[in-house]
Amino acid sequence: MLNPGTYLQDRYEILEKIGSGGMSVVYKARCHTLNRLVAIKVLKEEFASDENFVSKFKMEAQAAARLSHPNIVNVYDVVDEESLHYIVMELIEGITLKSYIEKKGFLESKEAIGIAIQVAQGIAAAHEHHIIHRDIKPQNMIISRDGKVKVADFGIARAVSSQTIGSNAVGSVHYISPEQARGGYCDERSDIYSFGITLYEMVTGKVPFEGDNTVSVALAHLEDPVVPPGEYHAEIYPGLEDIILRCTRKKPDRRYPSMEEVIRDLRRVLMDPDCDIYSTEEAKEEADLSQTRPITRGELSQINDLHRRRDRNGREEEETEEKTEPAREETELAEDEDGEFPVQEVFSEEMPGKAAKERKRPSHKKGPQRKNAGRKSEDDMSTQFERIITVIGIVAAILVVVVVVFVFSRLTGLFWPGSGQTQPQTETAAEASSTEEIQISLSDTQTEMPDVLNLPQDMAESKLKEYSLVMKVTGEEYSDNYEAGRVMRQDVDAGSTVEKWSTVGVTISKGSDRVDVKSLGLSNMDQKKAETLLKEKGLSVSIKEAASDTVAKGKVISWSTDEAKAGDTIELTVSTGPAAVQGQVPTLVGTDASEADSLLKAAGLVTGTVTYDSDPSKPQGQVLTQSELPGTMLEPQSSVDYVVNDSSQASQQAAETQAKTGDEGKYYVGSIDATCSLSNYIGPASQTSSVRILIRLKQKDPNDANTYVYTNLISPRLVVGSQDVPVVFSRIKGAYGVDSGTVEVVDADNDKVIQSWPVSFFPAG
Repeated sequence: MLNPGTYLQDRYEILEKIGSGGMSVVYKARCHTLNRLVAIKVLKEEFASDENFVSKFKMEAQAAARLSHPNIVNVYDVVDEESLHYIVMELIEGITLKSYIEKKGFLESKEAIGIAIQVAQGIAAAHEHHIIHRDIKPQNMIISRDGKVKVADFGIARAVSSQTIGSNAVGSVHYISPEQARGGYCDERSDIYSFGITLYEMVTGKVPFEGDNTVSVALAHLEDPVVPPGEYHAEIYPGLEDIILRCTRKKPDRRYPSMEEVIRDLRRVLMDPDCDIYSTEEAKEEADLSQTRPITRGELSQINDLHRRRDRNGREEEETEEKTEPAREETELAEDEDGEFPVQEVFSEEMPGKAAKERKRPSHKKGPQRKNAGRKSEDDMSTQFERIITVIGIVAAILVVVVVVFVFSRLTGLFWPGSGQTQPQTETAAEASSTEEIQISLSDTQTEMPDVLNLPQDMAESKLKEYSLVMKVTGEEYSDNYEAGRVMRQDVDAGSTVEKWSTVGVTISKGSDRVDVKSLGLSNMDQKKAETLLKEKGLSVSIKEAASDTVAKGKVISWSTDEAKAGDTIELTVSTGPAAVQGQVPTLVGTDASEADSLLKAAGLVTGTVTYDSDPSKPQGQVLTQSELPGTMLEPQSSVDYVVNDSSQASQQAAETQAKTGDEGKYYVGSIDATCSLSNYIGPASQTSSVRILIRLKQKDPNDANTYVYTNLISPRLVVGSQDVPVVFSRIKGAYGVDSGTVEVVDADNDKVIQSWPVSFFPAG
């Protein structure tokens, strides 16, 4: 068995098991090459080493791969991979015709014809390629969600050849043709028979032959006549009943010769439910004199005389012979192999069937009954009348004899030995015996209700079928005691006696209604995705927004509870991005010190450390640099440092520094006026609205040319919303004796350089 997640040929990913047959297991899979869902039928391990099974499996694949039709499941690939043999085929999302019939009980004639035409078209396409399905049944027909019907599982199909005759009967016993049951020659007409049985089940909800075992069912196909479907449902179209009865004739040569003719008649009946299918058939047969010829009045008289003599002289022999010889389905006037016309065929089975049909079913059209109009000649009517009179006479004679024998026996006590006093006791025993017989007869129509609790739905359905019962899902409920998909309740107690083929209602568990919200991985999940996931679990969702510096906008920050049950409401807290700050850093460079202080105050910020430097090219008292970038958002009352151009104050600072450190205070200076673009870090491309950056100077160490020294010009700061950041420094202090360097804008979270510029340095004056 293949587990979900397994890859075949590095292409097909197994998703789940969806079915199992006698030889193979079917999986739902995804083809990553073509990005589509497929069905993969894998030969079971126990058969993979059997050459016969492998051969049959390959034959199935080769036969099915030749077929391409809208009403046939397509085969995409056939693979032999060491000991693994499998077929890749079209995945049909839908329901089998068998399940559809069971859910509806039976189909109305119009709907049944619509489905049957599609099935027939698929079978006809296979027959055109000389491929016989050999296992036509509702289980092998899939109705897709868009109403398309496809024939599946050409598991035992093979090309028509001389090798078609085999000793083993292949096919499902309830739908098998008589020639298949005998292990004889099978051709396209075998599929037509099975199609007729399938159509029979569609309109009646049952198959025509049932039995205690496969042998008894197979014998019924060989010997027992098919009960007209109109006996079960009078509203069946007469024309449709004719088609079914012709498809299911015992002799292949009496069935439809091809599926194309079946399709033709189905379309006729769809347009005219009361059309006379048999009249067309009889016209063809009368035209073919090599197969059928009319019987003359003289021949008919001889046959009737022979039949009367057999009734008088050999009734007992006839009864014995009747028990030993199987009933014949076809009773049309057909010539035997030796050229004789069998007596049994004179009493045509078609006529009583048609007459019964006319009696029991209302006509769909006004006017004369379709079976009686213009069908029989005067000679035929006369023959029927003579036959009826003969039968009535025989029955009347038998009744007279029975009455006489009964009266005589009552008077003489022939059948009641002893005195009249013991007679009531004997009658009581007879009554008891009769009661016993009735009870036994009733038991044949009843069965014991099995226990299907805690069984998976498909297994429960199969078990009920074994007991001749039909399962109906009456509802689905949550349960902590039963896994999802298992039967949690049956409306008939196990062990009860129920009628065969009655419907048993079951309730299917939906599994526990408790949801482990914590295990769903909602943290940092997109809001819409989180809502969809929770709703699939049967939960309602409410949204609350909150700012977050760590969780991107539109992502889940938290949720209200870690455990819930179906129907509960989960409150999701979704990020609106970083919290907005009130202080926006103004542009201080180029202003004087007093103006800089006023700008900071107006922005809700305060003046930080003020230092001095000397730049002869700039006005005295002008701000040369600032510690925070213009436009940066800061918390209220945050401090901002800046440098003022003042040579006297700069000299004093240098002297103070020299006094403290002993350093000569010598340095080189440089400048830069540029703009850094953050479009790849802020905005739609990055799906973020902020980034932490720092600006630094990179120079070689004066004492070691292989080492770099970094000096922060701007400490790490969060930039929100702005995509363009000015990089303006009119006086950058560099290492003494180093005439070059690089100014870098860096992502402070990962030390990645966003943008950089070369800067030249000159000795300070």
